[in-house]
Amino acid sequence: MFYKRTFTLIAACLQEGDMIVLGIDPGLATVGYGILESKDGKVKNVVCYDCIQTSGKNSTTPERLEEIFNRICGLIEEYRPGWIALEKLFFSRNVTSALGVAEVRGVILLAAQQHRIPVAEYTPNQVKQAITGSGRADKRQMQEMIRRLLDLPGIPKPDDVADGLSVALCHLHVVREP
Repeated sequence: MFYKRTFTLIAACLQEGDMIVLGIDPGLATVGYGILESKDGKVKNVVCYDCIQTSGKNSTTPERLEEIFNRICGLIEEYRPGWIALEKLFFSRNVTSALGVAEVRGVILLAAQQHRIPVAEYTPNQVKQAITGSGRADKRQMQEMIRRLLDLPGIPKPDDVADGLSVALCHLHVVREP
């Protein structure tokens, strides 16, 4: 049911022609994001890309989450994306950092819901496959492909920013070929 509803929403976006996607790589210390505008399923414009950085030195976790929430809401209000593309939670060993990422994902999902913006979620392997054609691509390959595909002057720094752009571009690929 979820997938049917998601693809119905994607199809509606395709009919409209233009779309703005906010791609987000969540993290408690650094949230990377990229905003892409597409026309008929192709990237028309790299609107902006950057990161939200929070510090645990002078802030509590609730304060950091509030800052992330407010900054994401600000991006939504300024750029009015039609979709938010979010990287799914993935962890292998560090449960503590996974919990922080899960909390960040929660505030991002809340911001999306409050602004009535649909969210598409992608695993790291889905993103790699969409960008490089291989689910086994390493970080350097991903960054170089993002630089080339989006015709950027350099590889976005920090890595989380390139990851946010990758998630947005992955979503555009899914929209183009559902």
